[in-house]
Amino acid sequence: MYRTALRNVLAHKARLLMTVLAVMLGTAFVAGTLVFTDTLGNALRSQNAKSYTDIAVTVSDRGAVGRGYDHGGKSATNAPLTEETRKAVAALPGTADARGIVSGFAGIADKKGALVGDGFSTTGTNFVPGADGTDPRYPLVEGRGPKNATEIALDAKTAEKGGYQVGDTVRVAVNGPVMELKLTGTLHTNDPRVVSGGSLAAFDTATAQQLYLSPGHFAELDVKAKPGTDDDALLAAVRQALPQGGEFEAKTGRALADEQDKMIEAGTKGMSKALLVFAGIALFVGIFIIANTFTMLIAQRTKELALLRAIGAGRRQVTRSVLIEAFLVGLTASVAGLAAGVGIAAGLRSLLNGPMEANLPDGPLVVAPGTVVTAILVGVLVTVLSALLPAIRAARIAPIAAMSSVEQPATQKSLLLRNVIGLVLTGIGAAALALGAIGKTVGLVGLGAAVLMIGVFVLTPLLARPLITLFAPLLRAVYGTPGRLARENAVRNPRRTAATASALTIGVMLITALTVVGASVNKAVDDATASDSKADYTVAMANYSMLSPDVVPQIAKATGVTAVSGTRTVPVETGTDDSEWLTAVDANTLDQLVTVKVKDGSADALKQGKLLVSSGRSETAGYKVGDVLSVTYPDGAKGSLTVGGVMEANSVLAGVVAPEAVVGPHAQPGTGPDKVLVKGADGADAKLKQALRDATGGNPLIEVKGEADVKKENRRMITDLLSVLYGLLGMAVVIAVLGVVNTMAMSVFERRREIGMLRAIGLDRRGVGRMIRLESLLIALFGGVVGVVLGIVVAWAGLKTLGDTFKGMSTVVPPLQILGFLVAAALIGLLAALWPARRAARTDILGAIKSE
Repeated sequence: MYRTALRNVLAHKARLLMTVLAVMLGTAFVAGTLVFTDTLGNALRSQNAKSYTDIAVTVSDRGAVGRGYDHGGKSATNAPLTEETRKAVAALPGTADARGIVSGFAGIADKKGALVGDGFSTTGTNFVPGADGTDPRYPLVEGRGPKNATEIALDAKTAEKGGYQVGDTVRVAVNGPVMELKLTGTLHTNDPRVVSGGSLAAFDTATAQQLYLSPGHFAELDVKAKPGTDDDALLAAVRQALPQGGEFEAKTGRALADEQDKMIEAGTKGMSKALLVFAGIALFVGIFIIANTFTMLIAQRTKELALLRAIGAGRRQVTRSVLIEAFLVGLTASVAGLAAGVGIAAGLRSLLNGPMEANLPDGPLVVAPGTVVTAILVGVLVTVLSALLPAIRAARIAPIAAMSSVEQPATQKSLLLRNVIGLVLTGIGAAALALGAIGKTVGLVGLGAAVLMIGVFVLTPLLARPLITLFAPLLRAVYGTPGRLARENAVRNPRRTAATASALTIGVMLITALTVVGASVNKAVDDATASDSKADYTVAMANYSMLSPDVVPQIAKATGVTAVSGTRTVPVETGTDDSEWLTAVDANTLDQLVTVKVKDGSADALKQGKLLVSSGRSETAGYKVGDVLSVTYPDGAKGSLTVGGVMEANSVLAGVVAPEAVVGPHAQPGTGPDKVLVKGADGADAKLKQALRDATGGNPLIEVKGEADVKKENRRMITDLLSVLYGLLGMAVVIAVLGVVNTMAMSVFERRREIGMLRAIGLDRRGVGRMIRLESLLIALFGGVVGVVLGIVVAWAGLKTLGDTFKGMSTVVPPLQILGFLVAAALIGLLAALWPARRAARTDILGAIKSE
């Protein structure tokens, strides 16, 4: 039986090709994901290790961080890291050097005034030269380091992006007016934020302290040990040298590197899990192809298997022979998939570092033993399990079948049982989906969607005939006999049609669901932006940090401005386990800038020094009009705030809104608002926008956005996310296409005699080819229609759970895109049938008629 199984694989290798490709693609997705994430993690860890090579101990001032130095705000602690502290640490017996670090953000404008980078990794720091004028942490590429407040150095990539040469004037901003500084040199850095596409601006230490902290203060000390000094012993000595009363955190460089490694590992694992979900979808689609292939192979080998039974082979032997075939196919495909996965990982890294400019760190491809085992094991298991039911059916073939027809049709009893099971599963899934949507329970919606999908897949043989029959009048009218024959062929074996269409259904369903969710979220966000805000423009930092405190009065003085309100989110302690977040606004101008609909209490609550609470927050926290909240502000001061009104949810404001006059005096010193809402006398126009830019000093980090800009940005974010998800689902669609090709090709072989008879009685080659193409078209359209319906239903239920997150959420079905998916399914069906149709049209008439 083992030899028989091997010979069967070799004898049917052409018919098993598509199955091998399906398993190979799914396995390649798995292997590629594991290799890519392992390679990325290894490269990031190597880069991380380089960052701490010369650091034995690092000391950070948590007080400085807590006071927002990283957002451009000045800070002072009871016992800050000063120059005296640095000198005391540097004088320790085991210390070779102690470097004081100051850092924050710094936006670099290119020569056209646009921000270089994405705003989130725009890093500013201090250049610390040694006796030779160089800083070992930032090796010079060209020129020299900055020496005073009029000079700056940039990393080489940022200088290149901005079009700057040494000696040029660079426009730089923190969170205030733009500074024009002379570029004295370019640097090299292995800072991950900069390497991955950010920017680095280096100031002299005094200037950096003035910009980010206060004169003579550091946020961090990096200590280098003398040769032979134990890091833990030096750590203990450093802790003793630190002033009392400070909020310091001292760790060894090794411990810090280990912490970063754990974060990198967690991040790559999360990425790997997300990608493996899509690999699982691709493999799930492959299951239909594999099962369909073995079912058709067994049907075509009925006489052969029956003869084996007749000469003494037992049922277990027949089952075992089919499973051995599946094992050999799975093993071959898995090994090929592993090799392809390594290539995918290398190609993906090149793509990200090339056209997409992700700037991932370099490093060797990592093919771990676990990756090899996982890829091969997954491919083999999926193939063998997919072939299990066909193998069991093969064992049930009676010896007498050797004397009967080639194909044993499914019994009515088995079809009836399948339909009953499908109806039960579909009902349970639909009920769970509805209950999850009503109760806004994500887990129940997910479970219901899975069960509903399985139920519909089980029911597809029952659905195939009525749905495909809908196209019969059109096919007869347009294509005549080939159209009628195509329809009869598509419904002749409903199980096969269902299995072929189901693979395509999965891809169409997921893509449809994503599209409907994306369109619905876009509309909800657009409607909220239009209805909730009256402001013509919003001024905010590109990296969502805090603005300078003087930005609001500067904007208020700009030409054409009639109303201004800064908004800031401030945490306060209320005596409960969780902090409450207050949105502080200008009570006198808010009604001109935001649509506030009060459901209970006073509309003038803010002007009375009271709170406005959203209806959602009122329900979750139990706040009612008249309630008094005892709060502790960020500066430690205590006070009480009264709830003056409950308002409808508003996308511009957070759940609890307070007057700036009450909250502002307790905010972090030197910090401004998160954003500024602006109303103009003549509405949103180019003059007002330019006036706001001028009022903020042309700071490249400060963005001025109108309603159209906000909508465009939101849509771009959703579109980018959908594009990535579409790309990841593309593998499943490709495998589904292979399934259609495989089914049609094997069907042509199986019906060779029938096709010969059709040719003999007058159907020409063009008619035969058209019949096969139309049959494939019908199967693809059937899968597409079922996928679209399922996708819309699942998206509707999922969107119901987002009702509390997005105001006014409703299900939006974009008709053109849905129609496009059905057209795409039709094209897939036609393209998949090109080779099988060509092969059928070239069938030799006499040879086909004589075949058995």
